[in-house]
Amino acid sequence: MYPNTQLFIDGQWCPAASGRTMPVVNPADHSQIGTLAYAENADLDRALEAAEKGYKVWRKVSAYDRSKILRKAADLFRERADTVATYMTYEQGKPLAEARMETLAGADIIDWFAEEGRRAYGRVIPARAEGVYQLVLREPVGPVAAFTPWNFPINQAVRKLSAALATGCSVILKAPEETPASPAELVRAFADAGVPAGAINLVYGNPGDISSYLIPHPVIRKITFTGSTPVGKQLAALAGLHMKRVTMELGGHAPVVVFDDADIDIAAKAMASAKYRNAGQVCVSPTRFLVQEGVYQQFVAKFVEYTKGIKVGSGFDKDTRMATLANPRRQSAMIEHVDDARHHGATVQTGGSPIGEHGNFFQPTVLTEVDTDAMSMNTEPFGPLAIINPFKNFDDAVKEANRLPYGLAAYAWTRSAKTANAIASQIETGMLTINNLGLALPEVPFGGVKDSGYGSEGGSEAIEPYLISKFVSQAGL
Repeated sequence: MYPNTQLFIDGQWCPAASGRTMPVVNPADHSQIGTLAYAENADLDRALEAAEKGYKVWRKVSAYDRSKILRKAADLFRERADTVATYMTYEQGKPLAEARMETLAGADIIDWFAEEGRRAYGRVIPARAEGVYQLVLREPVGPVAAFTPWNFPINQAVRKLSAALATGCSVILKAPEETPASPAELVRAFADAGVPAGAINLVYGNPGDISSYLIPHPVIRKITFTGSTPVGKQLAALAGLHMKRVTMELGGHAPVVVFDDADIDIAAKAMASAKYRNAGQVCVSPTRFLVQEGVYQQFVAKFVEYTKGIKVGSGFDKDTRMATLANPRRQSAMIEHVDDARHHGATVQTGGSPIGEHGNFFQPTVLTEVDTDAMSMNTEPFGPLAIINPFKNFDDAVKEANRLPYGLAAYAWTRSAKTANAIASQIETGMLTINNLGLALPEVPFGGVKDSGYGSEGGSEAIEPYLISKFVSQAGL
């Protein structure tokens, strides 16, 4: 059921030049389920040569025809959704229903960018002199190096690939080694739809070696990265040394502000559902719950009740609502977070321990009264751990929400339009959703501020970093 994954270079699926491979492990039981080809410099040189050649071909294809090819890729990807989702559940661990939803959402993202690419308009600037035309032309920036994480193998890769290809760029995708097969199927859909050889390439290997080789290379004109803040800062610094354009979608530690006048039943259910999606391994996962004192106990009770009802099990069990963590590192991190919180006086309302002796399973966990010095209040848990603390007034909530250097996503619940407007203006975040779960749709911006990065990977803003504006002033002789 699970394939061995190869590299895709210059229109061909191929092994690494050295023949080197590495194992792919099922996080649910730690069994080896396949292998992937491990790229080294010789393979990267081939990919760079192919990307340079592919760019010269692809950029000449009209935006109209590029759009048709992308729309065909989206249709192919939808047709293959069951296969892709199965691969993703094997390699990443998330429930099959979530994997299928991610795959179908990926097809929608391709469709969105297919249409946005057709509307990357230039403009005419009125000239000061008669007979002069002042034009702004939009052109692709050039070959792109894209680096994507394991928590959403399709969602993160498809945004980068679609934006690059829609604007006429070629791309080298360094996909995650822990979850290689599902992004490989995404690349296959683009190739089968007619993206020319070299315009899209796929490699795996040592992340540090690949990034340090690709980013400085003169062929590469733009970098796009999704991952942790420390790694993102290193890559952005390296890109800056070589004057490369950069989009960074980095870590967060999303606050949730629940005011006294909120509908607590709806807020608790919606936020608990969002918290434990993909076992909390989500960059916009709600994590620091700040609940006003008047409804604090009620919210905790409702949230804990929902959490205790979550069925944890195999991603292939239709009744499973939360499956395994993606790797042993996340399980170890959860143990460390819970132990540290207890040391700082927190109460474990439910969960707090690994499940079973096999795989990376961990109980959905709720901590209350967590001191701000605790690790989990300062470092993104990136797992099934919710922190619920009370606050007194609006200013206290804003102060805590903005305390950390992160600003990716935030949530708020209130019936007051005045409070909603105030919280929207004062929380330092790239994305805020109030009284609903409205993030990450293809047509809306997706990105952060402060240490959570810069640039957008959604909405009409997402194609801008892949285009340059060339000014042409032309006069008749």
